[in-house]
Order: sequence, then structure tokens, then C-alpha cells
Amino acid sequence: MTTQTPIQGSIVAIVTPMAEDGSLDREALRNLINWHVDEGTDGIVIVGTSGESPTVTVEEHCELIEIAVQQTAEAGQSRGRKVPVIAGTGGNSTAEAIELTKHAKSVGADASLQVVPYYNKPTQEGQYQHFKAIAEAVELPVILYNVPGRTVADASNDTLLRLAQVPGIVGVKDATGNLDRGIDLIRRAPKSFAVYSGDDLTAVALMLMGGQGNISVTANVAPRAMHELCVAALAGNVAKARELQFELFELHRAMFVEANPIPVKWALQKMGMIASGIRLPLTPLAQAYQETVLGALKAANIAVV
Repeated sequence: MTTQTPIQGSIVAIVTPMAEDGSLDREALRNLINWHVDEGTDGIVIVGTSGESPTVTVEEHCELIEIAVQQTAEAGQSRGRKVPVIAGTGGNSTAEAIELTKHAKSVGADASLQVVPYYNKPTQEGQYQHFKAIAEAVELPVILYNVPGRTVADASNDTLLRLAQVPGIVGVKDATGNLDRGIDLIRRAPKSFAVYSGDDLTAVALMLMGGQGNISVTANVAPRAMHELCVAALAGNVAKARELQFELFELHRAMFVEANPIPVKWALQKMGMIASGIRLPLTPLAQAYQETVLGALKAANIAVV
């Protein structure tokens, strides 16, 4: 990926499959990646929020990136298409983020996803210096990730636009769900800086206004539909994008009845794609929400077992 040719389309924030005891299920991850390549997914984010990055070990984190890069390349080669891998290597320690990003580059990742540092609440200047240090330390394209609902710290548009001038920083995943902010970013950013939606419910609107794609939770369970939705939105086909978004609307909502990735992992289990494993402090989907998620899957014509 270069600043002239950004990743576009439906980019799945893929889950990390686990056995019932919480151990990594590497075979299931490989199978998920094959399925996504078959179904048209345009990019894969590995070990992001949906991949339970806070609860995997450093060794597992590195291994998951390696598996994703290897399996995506293998699946893409056999199917005649290149699917980029974006490695989630961010954190609230600049030094650790740099080391993880170095590993991602060494194994062939196409870009890194760098979350706004959480818990330690850096200032806007601290955020700028953090991301700049990562971009300068590792020659791998950086996509910023602003999700203040999780991090508390919030990268302002002015800070993001300042970072857009740093060589190697090529885009941002805007998971604020605030279209005002997202559109303002698109309007003011250089053409080489890609703005991605990180919110399935508002992704169509952002893409119609110039966003480059959607880093999606829903794509975990509906990869083909999300690919087609992004194709329509990026082409400016409002009628088709609206039709598909309406079909997926309840599914988008159901994926957040509890904290991500609790609902989406439960849904994938019901689809027969993964086992039930999830790591504490996250717990399996509460009984009270299971019918909601099941109903949303059925409404989207997704088969369950």
C-alpha cells in the first residue's frame, strides 16, 4: 500500500478464534481467512479490538500477525487476488508499539493500525509525538485509529490533520460514529490521507462523502454483503448502498448489544465457524441478548447451525 493507492472497501476487523479453554484456534483462523478471501473481503485487520488485542500475549500477538499474513497470501495466490493485511500493533506504550510494528513489517504486513493510547490519557501533543515516533521508527504505512469510547483520549481533527503531514501516516479509522467529524476530516485532509469508517451504522454515509472504506465488525459474519455494500457506496450508487444498508441494519446493531467482540464471536459460533472461546474479562454473550443476535442473523439470511 502506498499513499497514492490506499486500501479501499470492506476491511474486516477479524476475530481471534479460541477453543473453549481460551487457547488460540489457529486452524479456525486460517479457515476464516480463506472464507473472507473467497467472499470478497478487501482487507483484513488482525489483532485489533475485535481480535481481543488486550488479552493476547506478546508472543501470541506476533504469531497471529504471522498467521494472517501467511494465510492471506496463500489464499489470495490460489484465488488470483491480493488481500492486504493490516496489523493491529498499537498500544499505550510507544516503545512496545514500535516493537510490535517492527515485527509486523518483518513478516510482511501491508500496514499497521495504531490506536490512540488508552488509560494514560496523553495530551494532543503527546498523541502527535507517539504516532510520529512510530511512523519514523518503522517504514510501514500507519493507519491511525480513533475510538474515544474505548480509549477516553480523543484525537482531535486538528491533531489527525497534523499527523496526515507525517511521512508514512496514510489514514485514519474514525470510530467516533460522528459524521460531522468524519466529513470534516475528509474535507480538510490531503488527497493522500484515507479516512475509513470504524462504525458500521454510519459507514455508508461516510463513504458517500469520500471515505475510502469501512473497517467492519459486521463483515465478520456477512463478508460478501459488506463487500457489495462498500462497492456500491464507493461507486456513489446511493440506491444500492441504501438497500444493502437497510438489509444489514439490524445486524449492525446486534453486533453491539454487548461489548465487541462478545456478540460477533457468539454469532460466528452459531454459524459453525468458531468455537465458544473468549478471554476474561470478556464473557460469553448473555442469555438476554441471544435471541436478538440470532434474529438479526436470520433477518440477514445468514445460516445458523
